[in-house]
Amino acid sequence: MRIPFFTLLCFLVLVACQNDNKTMNDAKTAAKDAMKEVGKKKYTLTPFSKSPSFPDAKIKSMTYEKGKFNYEITGDYELGTQTPDAKSKMCANSGKGQHIHLIVDKEPYAAKYVPSFEHAVSDGDHHILSFLSRSYHESIKSPGASTALIAKVKGGGIESSEPVTEPTLFYSRPKGTYVGKKDTDKIMLDFFLVNVTLTNGYTVKADINGETHSITKWQPYYIEGLPMGENTVTLTLLKDGKMVDSPINPVTRTFSLKDLPEAG
Repeated sequence: MRIPFFTLLCFLVLVACQNDNKTMNDAKTAAKDAMKEVGKKKYTLTPFSKSPSFPDAKIKSMTYEKGKFNYEITGDYELGTQTPDAKSKMCANSGKGQHIHLIVDKEPYAAKYVPSFEHAVSDGDHHILSFLSRSYHESIKSPGASTALIAKVKGGGIESSEPVTEPTLFYSRPKGTYVGKKDTDKIMLDFFLVNVTLTNGYTVKADINGETHSITKWQPYYIEGLPMGENTVTLTLLKDGKMVDSPINPVTRTFSLKDLPEAG
């Protein structure tokens, strides 16, 4: 039986259309899968659990003379004690207790457990931040619990100083080496803001091993999913998507995660 040419032509066109539709549907599915893959993150940032607030804690004064820092601390806060919820926090905690975080420019902070201590600061102009910290290294962000200066240092003392007046981000955590499952499962990300809130176009970009996360609320976060070994975090203060001009912006820190050594 011979099939009329016109009928054969319609059949071929129908098959072609079906194939084209299948190809288009396959392409759409592939595109959706690709978009899902792009949206996936290796690492997650989740807000830190609520912490004791210490609303009355204050750094009443800070001096630096003859290579020695001296602080007067008042309120409902005590250096060297464990923060009440430390055992339930599920992150690295200092066995020495609550402490001062002293940050000079982009340097890693120095943890200080007493109000007077020696600490070398080179001659020159420096951004110097001090804030009160919980035992698990989370900054106390209430008014008065910090002091931020641009100081001219000479011969182990502050020759002159003025408050930091520009929008400024100081990097705090992660830092150093974390050992064992308890300390490496969740790593705290914390930073300190001076003269800026994360509103009116201000955000913080967190680059975690090359993966970008946008932070729009000033609070600490748990980082999860980090591999053992070296990891790198860069924090950048942005205004309307552009880097804020500051001599200490951005800050990059490399830290390590390690397993506990095997017994025996």
